[in-house]
Amino acid sequence: MFEFPITEPVLLFAIAMIIFFIFPYFMKLLRIPGLIGPILAGVIIGPNGLGVLERTQTIELLGTVGLLFIIFIAGLEMDLDGFKKYRNRSIVYGLLSFWIPLILGTLVSLMLGYNLAASVLIGSILGSHTLLGYPIASRLGIGKNKAVTTAVGGSLLTDTFALLILAVITGAAAGQLDIYFGVKLTISIIIFVAVIFLGTPFISRWFFRNVTTEGPVEFTYVMVLLFTAGSLAVVAGLQPIIGAFLVGLALNRFIFEQGALMNRIRFTANAIFIPFFLLSVGMLMDLRVLVSNPKAWVLTGLIVLGLLIGKYSAALLTSKLYGYSKEENLVIFGLTTPQAAATLAATLVGFNVGLLDQVTVNGVIIMILITCIIGPYIVEKYGRKLALLEEQQPMKSNEAPERILIPVANPQTMSGLLDLAFVIRQTRSVDNPLYALSVVQRDMWSAEAEVAKAEKMLSAAVTYASGADVPLRVTTRVDRNVAIGINRAIAEERITTLVAGWNGERSGPQRIFGGVIDQVLDQTNISVLITKLGHKLNTTKRIVLVIPSGMDHKSGYWDALKKVKVIASNLGATIQCYVLKDFPDTYKAHMKEIKPNPPTIVEWVQDWVTLYEQKLQTLQKDDIVIVLSARKGTVGWHPQLERIPKRLASMNPESFIIFYPAEGQSDLRGSRGTEVPREVLFTNDYD
Repeated sequence: MFEFPITEPVLLFAIAMIIFFIFPYFMKLLRIPGLIGPILAGVIIGPNGLGVLERTQTIELLGTVGLLFIIFIAGLEMDLDGFKKYRNRSIVYGLLSFWIPLILGTLVSLMLGYNLAASVLIGSILGSHTLLGYPIASRLGIGKNKAVTTAVGGSLLTDTFALLILAVITGAAAGQLDIYFGVKLTISIIIFVAVIFLGTPFISRWFFRNVTTEGPVEFTYVMVLLFTAGSLAVVAGLQPIIGAFLVGLALNRFIFEQGALMNRIRFTANAIFIPFFLLSVGMLMDLRVLVSNPKAWVLTGLIVLGLLIGKYSAALLTSKLYGYSKEENLVIFGLTTPQAAATLAATLVGFNVGLLDQVTVNGVIIMILITCIIGPYIVEKYGRKLALLEEQQPMKSNEAPERILIPVANPQTMSGLLDLAFVIRQTRSVDNPLYALSVVQRDMWSAEAEVAKAEKMLSAAVTYASGADVPLRVTTRVDRNVAIGINRAIAEERITTLVAGWNGERSGPQRIFGGVIDQVLDQTNISVLITKLGHKLNTTKRIVLVIPSGMDHKSGYWDALKKVKVIASNLGATIQCYVLKDFPDTYKAHMKEIKPNPPTIVEWVQDWVTLYEQKLQTLQKDDIVIVLSARKGTVGWHPQLERIPKRLASMNPESFIIFYPAEGQSDLRGSRGTEVPREVLFTNDYD
């Protein structure tokens, strides 16, 4: 009925989907990482196995796209702040991880009778690696661990060195190795890197601020940048994977980890393209060569041994030098053991120019199979242990699972509020959904039309949240008083954080924000973030944090500070902290104590006048001002705190957040707040 190998497109794709569905499941039963399944499937049904499928141009194309996705996502997920902090470690590890295997591989190749050019090429092949185990590290939640950051940062050096040596060796084989060749290659690399790191942020900031950012449009834009960067890398004389990694780094600050766009990228890559890459790698392997040629056994054994010794030595030396644990050491080793991307590129190019023979190609491909099994297995085993060790910290009282409520009243601001909730939603709360609420201010018997309208708006919120793979529970309430409806939802759902929007206009002269928000603030003790977002969160460059005097004495201060740092870290923004009339060294110590640690500057400000007339006058379009405030009658409250929302709205910064930390349960202020000392009430407004 069928002719083998199968070439009919629909049937070929159906077989591939069956493989991607079944084989990872079998691998998990055997306690082997699931991504090994497609590789083994490629060996079994590929042209060198049962011959069911052939490594056609279609499979090569989809596999190449999958390879670019792996490297691209590694760049997107890389902790840039951590890389900057540990860049010296990444450089040291990258040099050790490349040069130790290169020296061992070159010596082994010379012993086996290869000439110098072929020996150096084989050594450079061993020096490179592919971050095949990085999706496992990301899934386990250790993607921002300092050891993982060291390994990922080092991969940029190893692959760059390997591909540069490949360009030089192939140029020499073609008789083109001269001064002109070197100058041309250097200039093209400089221009290419400058275009990626200068052009991508400039275009992306304009795009996300001005173009209608519907889901498909955003995704298509990112794909344009990814494959354009890969193409420009080819023009510059490099491999496309270098372009994919660099453009991932350039887009890192625009695609935050918890957002819908990042989820779309991960889903597309993990569901289709990365499995095709693994399948295509398996199809290259021919295990029969081990039987037909004894030299292949020696070659394969020596290069695998040289690779494992070289990579483990580099990981061990780096771990000893920087005090990494045993688990971190082995995770580094597991991440940098697999050979696929640059290895395949260098091997096939070397074979095409006549430097490597068929035996060498087969030996390298078998090495790829072995390392692609060993590396992810080690990352899975020891990454899980590392994740458990990182979680074995005493839980403070304010580290209970977080429940975030978003009152939805305006479809125009809904996505911004949800994005903010995605950003502040912390790891310990991944099992808890977000809560979206719409309160219809009507009588029970006349609310049907308004309820239908509210449910339609909430359904749009569910669609938006599902794009980010974040569960969202929606509730519609009918109440004559909107604030009472919100407060009831807070009590019934045990909400810990409220994220609400504000249009910058007050509904009464004696109010802070307006009737509804003021009532909610006065009648609750939870954390409340009152937001006015004028630009997309992912274009944020800087968080301007204002801490009035006495805020460090509030019960919810530490949790509020952590949320601010989480926002900055997830957005890739820096923090400029202004401390009013208090000791800045105290707050510097607090900033260092709380993780994560985005770049932070703490500065003392003598009074509110200086803050308004000097510090806040230098705000940029991509800044978000966050003011830690306090409810009336509580610790840290000052009359000026009730005026600052109006002042900020009149100064017209694009985005600001008034953050009210959680109060202690003993705070019984009532509807009018507790009485405050007369000397406080009569304090000068700008004091």
